[in-house]
Amino acid sequence: MTGPTDDTPNEILAAAKEAKDHAEAAAKAAVDKAKSWPLGAIGLGVGIGSAAIAGAVVYANRSRPKK
Repeated sequence: MTGPTDDTPNEILAAAKEAKDHAEAAAKAAVDKAKSWPLGAIGLGVGIGSAAIAGAVVYANRSRPKK
């Protein structure tokens, strides 16, 4: 009689490999997500800050007496 070879995985080994691959992919996705910055919020903050600075400059120049 011949037994199963190591080349053909059974259902248990296939499921274990699939779970391991899934866990590795999830861990990689979590690391990638942690590295990414919330660019939309940063851009909004920069835009609001720039508008506030521009408004302050316009207000400061308006109240000065002209020579």
